[in-house]
Amino acid sequence: MSGPASARSSRAVTSVPSAEPPPPEGDAATPRRPRFSSVELLCVVLLAAIVGQPWLASVLDVPALRTASTVFVAVCVQALPFLVLGVLVSGALAAFVPARVLERVLPRRQGAAVGVAGLSGVALPGCECASVPVARRLIGQGVVPAAALTFLLSAPAVNPVVLVSTAVAFPGDPAMVLARFLASLATAVVMGLLWIRWGRPEWMVARARRRVAEVSGRARWTVFAETARADLVDAGGFLVLGALVSAALGVLVPASWFTALGEQVVLGVLVMAVLAVVLSLCSEADAFVAASLAPLPLLPKLVFLVVGPAVDVKLFALQAGTFGRSFAIRFAPATFVVATGCAVVVGTLLLGGG
Repeated sequence: MSGPASARSSRAVTSVPSAEPPPPEGDAATPRRPRFSSVELLCVVLLAAIVGQPWLASVLDVPALRTASTVFVAVCVQALPFLVLGVLVSGALAAFVPARVLERVLPRRQGAAVGVAGLSGVALPGCECASVPVARRLIGQGVVPAAALTFLLSAPAVNPVVLVSTAVAFPGDPAMVLARFLASLATAVVMGLLWIRWGRPEWMVARARRRVAEVSGRARWTVFAETARADLVDAGGFLVLGALVSAALGVLVPASWFTALGEQVVLGVLVMAVLAVVLSLCSEADAFVAASLAPLPLLPKLVFLVVGPAVDVKLFALQAGTFGRSFAIRFAPATFVVATGCAVVVGTLLLGGG
């Protein structure tokens, strides 16, 4: 009797944990410091602007600053509706359109798949930031990299939101819309074909497949809201930056400089191509920034609109983080050259170089 009872007693004793579990995170014993996010910072800035409005009005009552503020507000107000529409479409695609949809419609031949992937950007629009994870998911599901990269370049550049915003920004130049569509589509297809010829799978495929992250176990409306909110905050910041640059260029840079760039077509093209890379504007809003540079001819503006959605600073960082640095340092410079060349050729044919 004593033997089994003592054994049961011993097992009961050993089953009791010997130490208390650690206190949960955020417990009163370890208070967490309040976080001051960008939203609170924006509220503070807006509140300060409202309270100090009379003082700001007296300080900023300068003709040049009034002109700059007018340009800034005009660019933001014109571009914001298209930006909101673009991020809503991007969120809907991330939540409700799985990556396997494009995989099913792509032909097996790589050359044909590149062409279909380029045209699919019209039906499956998205901003350039959202197209990188979509391309990663496609590669992870077995889509050939050439087709995935073509879609990565075409989706943010030839979708209806971008084309309509371009038409609104250039109401007197309807050929600008067609030129942007053809040059952007040519850039995407040419880069896809170049990858078939010279691309190496070890540059990106293994890394992309390791990082596949499908939407699972989460409410689709939650994914939609989070994706749209993140894209809006990210793209909205670049829109404000672009509007500020437009305002500064309109006030600080003499109009004669833009006239000189217009007369020196090669220099104007190079300057606008580099400016597109540095500004990193969202494709739904960049047309209004380009249209605000009135003294420039249409060809340098077209180069700005074609290069920006294809390669810029933020895209280089996204591609390096998603596919690896080895991929980004090869793909980005090649895309810059191809996008600039396609824009110049199409612009010369459709816009007459002007």
